[in-house]
Amino acid sequence: MFNKEFKNEEVIIRGERVGLGESKLIKIPLDRLPTGTLIEIPVYVFNSEKPGPTILLQGGLHGDEVNSVELVRRMLIDKSYKIHRGCVIVLPLLNIFGFLDFSREMHGKDVNRSFPGSKRGSLASRLAYYLMKEITKNVDFAIDYHTGGAQRSNYPQIRYTPEDENGKMLADIFGSPFRFGSKMIAKSFRNECFRYGIPVIVYEGGESLRLDEYAIQEGIYGTLRVLKHFNMISDDVLIPEEKKSILIEKKSWLRARAAGIFNAKVANGAMIKKGAIIGFIMDTYGETKFPVKAPKDGYIIAKNNFPVVNLGDPLFHIGY
Repeated sequence: MFNKEFKNEEVIIRGERVGLGESKLIKIPLDRLPTGTLIEIPVYVFNSEKPGPTILLQGGLHGDEVNSVELVRRMLIDKSYKIHRGCVIVLPLLNIFGFLDFSREMHGKDVNRSFPGSKRGSLASRLAYYLMKEITKNVDFAIDYHTGGAQRSNYPQIRYTPEDENGKMLADIFGSPFRFGSKMIAKSFRNECFRYGIPVIVYEGGESLRLDEYAIQEGIYGTLRVLKHFNMISDDVLIPEEKKSILIEKKSWLRARAAGIFNAKVANGAMIKKGAIIGFIMDTYGETKFPVKAPKDGYIIAKNNFPVVNLGDPLFHIGY
């Protein structure tokens, strides 16, 4: 895989060195609150003496996606990053200001639309710049953890860049319930890494501002499969047997054909058949009840959890 021999080296981040066989917590000063309180980004580096790939595991690029933060935090507590080969760089929470504000953005800017960034730009732009220049420059590939947003819950899924064969192979190894190629978004982290030949897979699970235990566990299991594949962790680490990962070839949002109160009748991740009633939209007075029908056979890969909808609002993301 990757047609290369991986060899981790000394990691240098903001002037701090982490040699072979060393582990270190590096705190990168980012900014200060108006009160003068210093805000720092914690970066964990686990660098083995034995050669192997260097992988970045990144949570909280969007500040309100707390499920991704909890996923990475739990692995740190469980000592899942006891690395025997290669190197793992862990960013549990990147967008600290968004996290504090319960917001996807950082001071009104989306960090994941700010790459490659600038050291003299907005805070989001500066964060993107230093993420690429100080951290990502060290890695061979990365896993970027996310959730759905705006009360839309993503069933555990892994996304890769269709033009990147190595990313596709990583997605296969990760083994999420659903996997599919996803076009790159301008000025995103994945797009910028692709320019430098760094494969990035994006794990999506759960929704913003909410913890989803199943999505957390699936993200942990997938990450451990990747680490185990490259012999980076002990064979004694137990991972539940992988369920069949379904490759999604096409996907589309099923949208509301009327305004009202939305009531879903199928679970996230469910298989659906064309013509089946998968939900209802009702007016607030009980006079009308519009059925929501499946347009084709497929799978629910995301669903809207907000009960009040307007005409055209997304209800279900359906994969085929």
